[in-house]
Amino acid sequence: MNLKGITMKNILITGGAGLVGSVLTNGLKDKFNIRILDIKNVEGVDSYVGDISKLDSIMPAFKDIDTVVHLAGDRRVHGEWESILDNNIIGLYNIYEAARLSGVKRVVFASSQHATGGFYFVEPYSFINDGEYEKLPNDYKPLDENCRIRPDSFYGASKSFGESISSYYSDFYNISTINIRIGWVISDDDPTFSPISLNLWLSHRDIVQIIDLSINAPEEIKYDTFYATSDNHWKIWSIEKAKKILGYKPFDGAGSEFQEREVNDADK
Repeated sequence: MNLKGITMKNILITGGAGLVGSVLTNGLKDKFNIRILDIKNVEGVDSYVGDISKLDSIMPAFKDIDTVVHLAGDRRVHGEWESILDNNIIGLYNIYEAARLSGVKRVVFASSQHATGGFYFVEPYSFINDGEYEKLPNDYKPLDENCRIRPDSFYGASKSFGESISSYYSDFYNISTINIRIGWVISDDDPTFSPISLNLWLSHRDIVQIIDLSINAPEEIKYDTFYATSDNHWKIWSIEKAKKILGYKPFDGAGSEFQEREVNDADK
């Protein structure tokens, strides 16, 4: 498609039928040619059905794609190993193989703060996770991307694996990869129900923005990793690197207070 003389990039969103995929499709459809790959059809958009654990079933979706935004997989933090293996490890390998075979230039990989989620249980970061803000030291500083890989689950380990295999494909197959360690995208976009959500909230507007920036990041960025939350008052993870390198300017930020309530359909 050509918009006012500008050729729009062709973007494949894997897992496009989910919460985050739907938010991105709605937010990016006027800037890019969007295609969806999922295990079910999505009406009203160019949609392919495939199983990422089977390379042959997903190859057709990669034809003529410029950038892949990879969301698909088992998003359950405490998912069973067999499912994590099939969907998040073998599935991710298949995504990169399909990208390589199809000449895709960039993958934006939906990593997660769970790749370093072990810090939730270590002071002083646990004070934020538990809402014990009065215990924070005066010199407290959020963690940045230089902290050690410290997964809190098989899910978190699969995300750290993803950041590793993406480095391999960047170095040896020249596929640019931007890993976004996504915080918490919440269905009703309201983070005021727990200390964890106040810390991790990534608003609908802000995830659209940072994925847009990642798709359009300079070609010179061959591999990099960024934390992504909104500009929240309480935070374990710093977003300064994303601001500096990608030009991320969050629209939103969670305040300092919460009121506990049940949330059943948030994508954490």
